[in-house]
Order: sequence, then C-alpha cells, then structure tokens
Amino acid sequence: MKEISIETEYIKLDQLLKLIGIAQTGGQAKMMINEGIVKVNKEVAFERGKKIRKNDIVDIEGYGVYKII
Repeated sequence: MKEISIETEYIKLDQLLKLIGIAQTGGQAKMMINEGIVKVNKEVAFERGKKIRKNDIVDIEGYGVYKII
C-alpha cells in the first residue's frame, strides 16, 4: 500500500488519479472511474467528484492501493 499525502481537507477522485500519475487528463480519469476499476473504502466509486479524505483507502485495479494521509 502506497501513502499519498494531501494538504487540504479533501481531494476529488479525478484529481487524485491525476496527482498520483495514473490518469494524464481529466477525461482519462473519468473513463477509468466509469469503467468501475476504482474503489474507495472497498466500494466501487462512479462519481469523479467524490471527495477523498485523509484515511480513505483507494484501490485502483491494476495500479495498486493507496492510503490518503
């Protein structure tokens, strides 16, 4: 599990995918989310604007598991 540090209260899911380098663009992040390969706290997330907060666990199929700190 990799740790990702954020300085704000939350980060939107599509922004997180770009931050960690999995998606190059917002459109690519949207496609990945719509495909259902992104789980937040063990639940598939389909909202690209979902707020990701500290202590959330984001599991991206084929890319790894990330803990937000």
